Amino acid sequence: MFVGHGLAAFALVGFLARWRGRTAEHALQLAVVAALFATVPDIDILYGPLGLLNGISGVFDAADSFWSTGNVVHRGPTHGMVLGAVAAAAFALWYRQGTVSSALGLCGFVLIVAIATVTSGSLAGAVVAAMTLSGLLILVLARRFGLSAAGVFATASVGLLSHPLGDLFTGEPPQLLYPFDVTLVGERIALSADPTLHLLGAFVIELSIIWLALIVYCRLTDRRVRSSIDRKAALGVGYAAAAVTLPAPTLDVSYYFVFSILVFGIIGATQRGLLRRRGRGFAWLRAFATGLTAITVAATAYLVTYVVL
Repeated sequence: MFVGHGLAAFALVGFLARWRGRTAEHALQLAVVAALFATVPDIDILYGPLGLLNGISGVFDAADSFWSTGNVVHRGPTHGMVLGAVAAAAFALWYRQGTVSSALGLCGFVLIVAIATVTSGSLAGAVVAAMTLSGLLILVLARRFGLSAAGVFATASVGLLSHPLGDLFTGEPPQLLYPFDVTLVGERIALSADPTLHLLGAFVIELSIIWLALIVYCRLTDRRVRSSIDRKAALGVGYAAAAVTLPAPTLDVSYYFVFSILVFGIIGATQRGLLRRRGRGFAWLRAFATGLTAITVAATAYLVTYVVL
């Protein structure tokens, strides 16, 4: 869901901003800032690479070491909606640059770092501090876009508060009301009793979010999605064979499924005319749309084959 968090915020803010009468350019700017804020909470996973220092024996072992280490702090303080709301307000206050508002914003930053440190230890405090610094970097971009403080508050709120909701389908549910000892969701939401169908369902949700973001982007930039998709995307139907040849994947063992199906995204970069004849620009939209379609076709083919067999 790493990609999905940001793209979900992008699609939601871009659509709502345009619906509320903002210009396409302004709506796109708001959507980009919201997407960045929605990605920030996952900065806590940067602790994961330390697990690789203990030695690894392969790709799958590396993935296991990464997650077992990263989950020490992952989906903790940075995923709390209470701290997220305080952080959103602090970012907006800091962005206003007035003496009083800047002081209040700074107090907000200090407060959330202190709460994380006292409640969960110095590592959690360091992670929240890193999240704060990342947010401040996003404000630099917001300043270049000329966004208002209200716009920053809105985009930060959508990004930071929507992020933990996207994690309810995978892994352990985040501590939504951190630092309060109140559990809203104790277990991940099961899409199916069959662990493989649950994984496929979560993957379909992720693909749907990416499609929505792509559609919103094309609407805001006056482009057409359908004309950007090459027929080679149909080759993704060949992934149906994986349902027979590969072990059934689950959330606990999903690496070979994810890695293998994403290979079909390369189809988007193998078509003729991808490099524009005029200039040296890369037709990334055509590549992305075709690759995404190929992955979608592959996932559909796998799902149908799995259910039938």
